[in-house]
Amino acid sequence: MTYPTVSPRRRRQEKLRKCIRYRQLYLLLLLPVFAVFFFHYVPIYGLQIAFRKYQPSKGIWGSQWVGLKYFIQFVNYPKFWQIMWNTLRISLYSLLTFPFPVIFAILLNDLRNGWFKRTAQMLTYAPHFISTVVLCSMTILFLNRETGVINSFVELLGGTRKDWMAQSSLFAPIYVITDLWQNLGWNSIIYLAALSSLSPDLLDASYVDGANRWHILWYIYLPHLMPTVIVMLLLKMGTLVNIGFEKVFLLQNTLNIDSSTVLSTYVYDLGMVKGQYSYSAAVGLFEHIINITMVVVFNTLSRKVTDTSLW
Repeated sequence: MTYPTVSPRRRRQEKLRKCIRYRQLYLLLLLPVFAVFFFHYVPIYGLQIAFRKYQPSKGIWGSQWVGLKYFIQFVNYPKFWQIMWNTLRISLYSLLTFPFPVIFAILLNDLRNGWFKRTAQMLTYAPHFISTVVLCSMTILFLNRETGVINSFVELLGGTRKDWMAQSSLFAPIYVITDLWQNLGWNSIIYLAALSSLSPDLLDASYVDGANRWHILWYIYLPHLMPTVIVMLLLKMGTLVNIGFEKVFLLQNTLNIDSSTVLSTYVYDLGMVKGQYSYSAAVGLFEHIINITMVVVFNTLSRKVTDTSLW
């Protein structure tokens, strides 16, 4: 049986007719498209200052082209490996906390007491809406040697007070623990949404067949959540060396500077404090190249191993 072919002109007419029919939706789409274009793609033009000896008086095109000079300068910087290790240490510690939102979502999903479940969700979601400045101020106050509640609790248990923020070795754990406290509930929302699509009939059938909690977790919950977990993990890998600037900068002091200097704060120091715009742009671009490489590599591995990927 043969089907009549549609001419290209007819296809164009159909597409035009659909555009006219759904014109309101396309108009709503224009604003975010323009926002992404102007704020994410247009600034790419300025990345060329990483390859130039940028002088504001001469402009971007008038500045001398120096190629990879600033990239080589950063790699040869005496503290290059220290900065990279500080960044990777915080990122790897954060990566270790990745399963906690999944576990928390499963625990919440199994709660039968509606009032307790709503209360737990509210208490864990609320810290996400605390601003970074307030969160860092709370952290510093809680860890204060003289009046901090943490030191008071340690002293109550027979320990001695200490200045937690002055110890370089504790900066990464403090950063990660406070980040987990702030975002645990919020990050669990997507896994709760995935669990909500699970058929109740499947769970009822598993109970009838004699499955216990462990069987349901291992053979139903985890396989159902695995595609979502893999996608979120791939997105997490895309920010492996991009841990943000504000929180690190606000928790930073002269005593923990050796372990709290990461790529983002180093870029700020170069560009905003010292005015080395080309050098700071090169370091920032170096950071993003690593992120893109990590996403591509792990996405390829995930596609081959699990058949789940971003593209």
